[in-house]
Amino acid sequence: MDYYNLLTTCAFIHLLVSIPYAYSNYVENKAGQFFSSGHTNNWAVLVCTSRFWFNYRHVANTLSVYRSVKRLGIPDSHIVLMLADDMACNYRNPKPATVFSHKNMELNVYGDDVEVDYRGYEVTVENFLRVLTGRLPPSTPRSKRLLSDDRSNILIYLTGHGGNGFLKFQDSEEISNMELADAFEQMWQKRRYNELLFIIDTCQGASMYERFYSPNLMALASSQVGEDSLSHQPDLAIGVHLMDKYTFYLLEFLEEVHPASQANMNDLFKVCPQSQCVSTPGHRTDLFQRNPGSVLITDFFGSVRKVEITKDTINLTSSLKPLIQRSGSGDMQIESLTYVDQLPVAEIIHQKPKQKDWHPPDGFILGLWTLILLVFFQTYGIKHLKHIF
Repeated sequence: MDYYNLLTTCAFIHLLVSIPYAYSNYVENKAGQFFSSGHTNNWAVLVCTSRFWFNYRHVANTLSVYRSVKRLGIPDSHIVLMLADDMACNYRNPKPATVFSHKNMELNVYGDDVEVDYRGYEVTVENFLRVLTGRLPPSTPRSKRLLSDDRSNILIYLTGHGGNGFLKFQDSEEISNMELADAFEQMWQKRRYNELLFIIDTCQGASMYERFYSPNLMALASSQVGEDSLSHQPDLAIGVHLMDKYTFYLLEFLEEVHPASQANMNDLFKVCPQSQCVSTPGHRTDLFQRNPGSVLITDFFGSVRKVEITKDTINLTSSLKPLIQRSGSGDMQIESLTYVDQLPVAEIIHQKPKQKDWHPPDGFILGLWTLILLVFFQTYGIKHLKHIF
């Protein structure tokens, strides 16, 4: 018995010693993964290249990605948002100052604090290339500049109408895949990025990354060459589709990501398979130096925050302002939620549509009156018709 007691005691002591060691290794591995990307700041360039009301979905695509990157921590000062048309203020919009990405119309992606940097006819191929390469006039304000450096991870998202090797801007000009590839090379030569993620939702989108040749660049597209990128969620009230399929499922995926999420790029590659998108999404990783499985989604959609280390004692027990307050009269006042605190789209997508008020179908009233008259004629005859009028 003494032998077994001694053996049990030794095993218990070994367990107590090994737990802190294993935990320290776990922390070191997580820290190593965090610093493996080598970036210190994040930027996003989000571009809708289409105008006119029937392209409502392209504006909703861009604003949905804009909402996601803001929710994950990228501030407006590090986002360049380019919208070729203002759907929120279009006279055809039955709900002014709103842009919805779901037919239930419960997620307003336009929000209350959207900062559009380039709008309308400012969204041109020239301005887009100038933003990427930094070749802007000295008078250009900081909000319209991409002030990145060689430690910046940049997300570039494009949506609109395209074809084999080009993307249209405003239905009046186009950018070719070679022009885009050369712009990225200029960015690399001028040390304007550390790593770059390029996402495009357009017809034949994969043709836009075929000519890329710059290092540390990863690309995704909603469709292959020869395929169309299809729309999603038609809305009869406004007469147009609300989003494109690929961005819709991309948004659904991003709603499950939080700042501490361990989701990686391999998970992103699985978004919207052909069974859902009809088109075949594609990706290119041969120019990227890291393994996509080790690249966190938040390396591009999130934000790296500066940390200040101090040995001083900091009081963390200060009272926080509650969401629900009581006024002097005793009535409860609920503080309105901010833009990113809206109901997550993942919950909206899987819920049932609202029950609409019942209205009689067309012709119901006329048919009812006809039935009443027929019964009256069969009962009293036509000579008593004068009693009706």
